[in-house]
Amino acid sequence: MYDFDELTAFADVMSTGSLTRSAQKLGLAKSTLSRRISQLETRLNQPLLRRQANRLIPTEAGLLFHNYCTELLAMAAHSQEALAELREEISGEITLEVHGALARSWLPGTIDAFLNRHPKVELTLHTRETPPTKMHSNSVHVWLGPTHECGLNQERLGHLTRGLYASPHYLAAAGTPQHPDELNQHAWIDLLGSASDGLLLTHPEHGQYTFNPPRSRLRVDLTALHIDAIARSQGIGLLSHWLTAKREQHHPGELINCLPGWEPVPLPITLLYAYGHQSRRTHALLEFLRSQVPAPWSTSTVAV
Repeated sequence: MYDFDELTAFADVMSTGSLTRSAQKLGLAKSTLSRRISQLETRLNQPLLRRQANRLIPTEAGLLFHNYCTELLAMAAHSQEALAELREEISGEITLEVHGALARSWLPGTIDAFLNRHPKVELTLHTRETPPTKMHSNSVHVWLGPTHECGLNQERLGHLTRGLYASPHYLAAAGTPQHPDELNQHAWIDLLGSASDGLLLTHPEHGQYTFNPPRSRLRVDLTALHIDAIARSQGIGLLSHWLTAKREQHHPGELINCLPGWEPVPLPITLLYAYGHQSRRTHALLEFLRSQVPAPWSTSTVAV
């Protein structure tokens, strides 16, 4: 029977190559860490590590045993999670990744309410502007924009409709376009080349128009920077109505929909998570996020 304290000591030294660094990382005395590794070597009747210069490197037996050691530690962690699932109280660590455009406009109140409901859950929040390609079982991602096959469950939460916006100061200086065919006469603010292949705009009364944006003098990679640049009178750009309305609550009058009625296909909002069994905390987070979808996200009637 293996001692898991000894296995943890060996696995950590394998990763750092140093008793000193591993002792600091694990919060142990260096002598205690050294003793645990010696006990493991005695138990196995094999030397697992040897010193070379200022590093500890594995022996042939150490390399072989490290694979089994990693599997044993992973199995122990999984068994602890499985036992925790039997408790009535939802607890443990979970990661939520959210598209940067939704982080400040939707998340703060949502996350506070979730943590208040589940006080034993530890949540790590990341924002990102690129879609994930893989996730572990205790991770959830909320993505804004088109999705592709990525080996994850994809559950549609809603859509964000969009329009063409500019600041009043910009329009006062450059004029307000009356039709999309006048947009080429204006400065265009681009978000990561999102309209570089052309932008099909549809109007309920005037049909469709394909707009090929001019080269943008200002290209940004974050939605917040994109909105700010348009509000600072740098030009016209494509913004979500919902995100713009959220911003207008704090900065009224800074943005105007300069071509009302002309809109591209709405952007889908998608919940992404791993296939297979979901832990109780992951299931709780998924259910909570579904319950917190704002009404405007589901008002679009455009099929995608």
